[in-house]
Amino acid sequence: MYGILFTIAAAGMALLAMFIRMRAMKKPASARKILIPPLAMSTGFLMFLYPPVQQITWLEVIEAFSVGLLFSILLIKTSHFEIRGQDVFMKRTKLLPVILISLLVIRLIVKLLLDIHFEYEVLAGMFFILAFGMLLPWRIAMFFKFKEVHRQLKWSQEFSEHDLKTQKSPDEEVDDKDEDLTGPRSV
Repeated sequence: MYGILFTIAAAGMALLAMFIRMRAMKKPASARKILIPPLAMSTGFLMFLYPPVQQITWLEVIEAFSVGLLFSILLIKTSHFEIRGQDVFMKRTKLLPVILISLLVIRLIVKLLLDIHFEYEVLAGMFFILAFGMLLPWRIAMFFKFKEVHRQLKWSQEFSEHDLKTQKSPDEEVDDKDEDLTGPRSV
């Protein structure tokens, strides 16, 4: 009974997280917004101080983290940034919700299959490691993609400022044409 309730609660939280992620795409991205989630999530490693969770073997840790790395490839491939106005935004993609829902379904199926083989605390620890293994490389890749697009934005802003400084006003251009026709003026 509790397993079903926890599964429904996890699915609800995942859908809420996906909704928040989609709304966040409407706001400009920043390095801080990209890097804070893995830092905040890392506090979850405190669960491994609880003795039942400590029963996870190093092989299980490596397996869970590796599966997370594989899942992160899909997220990395579909996460891109674009310049809108004077800010950098994450590009909206119709694939992101599909990928997130697919990952949730896969996670739930694996959880249901493994539930009979592992204690609840061990399974929770393994899925935390899997989620962290997925989030960390995705956010690091996003950070580097963001920095590249942000660098392009800064370069285009500096280039346009330089163009504005070197452009002459229409009055200056008329004076230059007069000088060319009559020669230099002496006052």
